[in-house]
Amino acid sequence: MLLQGNDAVALGAVKAGLDFFAGYPITPASEILHKIVEFPRQVKVLQMEDEIASINACVGAALAGAKAMTATSGPGFSLMQEGIGLGHMVEAPLVVVNVQRVGPSTGMPTFGAQGDILQCRWGSHGDYFPIALYPNSVAELYAYTIHAFNAAEESLSPVILLSDGCIGHLYETAELADVPLKKRAAQPLGNGTRHFTSLTHAGDYPRATSPEAHRKLIASLEKKTAAVAPRYAFYEYLPRAGADTLLVGFGGASRALYHFKDRCAIFRPIRIFPMLEELAEIARGYRRVVVVEMNAGQYRLLVEALLHRPVGFIPLLGGVMQISYIEESLKRCLS
Repeated sequence: MLLQGNDAVALGAVKAGLDFFAGYPITPASEILHKIVEFPRQVKVLQMEDEIASINACVGAALAGAKAMTATSGPGFSLMQEGIGLGHMVEAPLVVVNVQRVGPSTGMPTFGAQGDILQCRWGSHGDYFPIALYPNSVAELYAYTIHAFNAAEESLSPVILLSDGCIGHLYETAELADVPLKKRAAQPLGNGTRHFTSLTHAGDYPRATSPEAHRKLIASLEKKTAAVAPRYAFYEYLPRAGADTLLVGFGGASRALYHFKDRCAIFRPIRIFPMLEELAEIARGYRRVVVVEMNAGQYRLLVEALLHRPVGFIPLLGGVMQISYIEESLKRCLS
């Protein structure tokens, strides 16, 4: 089937059982909204006044028992951050799709980028522990959208599906995978007893002045993600016999790395967060590690912290990926 990446996200969400979508059109993510309205018998779709309303509508729908999703790009993702934090606090299972573009601010709306990596992990205030997936093809966008819904159901939290303008607007043939679906364990609003406000709480009761209750709450959120994330430890590792360099890339940028697979090993994290311990284990076999990403070095910082050693870095800025530029930059990194 010939599909655009954004259409694949929409079809994956419908396959996952999407009941409710709220969003505000934004380049390069708008096609997801356009595609989902083709399924009116299954999905209730609201075009909201902005991204703040979109994420909060999704939190409410998720608490009411619906499988909910919103889709946006960098500026909208920034506006959604408080709502994402609310989703973690009230344990609302939903999916947030971010089709990244060049920023900050309006930036270059029609050009792909990967500038929201750290925002994806720490964009909201306070402590929370998100699961984030980042495919790199149309077929993967379909499959990992379903996995994102499953992870949201299992973790009872907002799960981020990262994309970018490069793969979101990419057309390619794709075989649509059959991914088993997870059912929701939590009762919807109106059933049983459950605390539904943004305050620190213990069980069903607010404890907004209890440091001990807050410590237990944060520990509980962290433990929940730690239990679920290993079931979504997706990555691609292409070893290369005799190579002493491991290239690390993800999403749209990782596709350019395949050009170098005859001389370097390649590691592609699909579960971007929590970071994969498998990367630390694999990197021990290589003298050099070089991160290639479409930002000024966001994931590189985290890879260095994970590996406890300096790593090389090739930034791809301005929405452009050129093999010749990566080639020359790689020579400088290896010299």
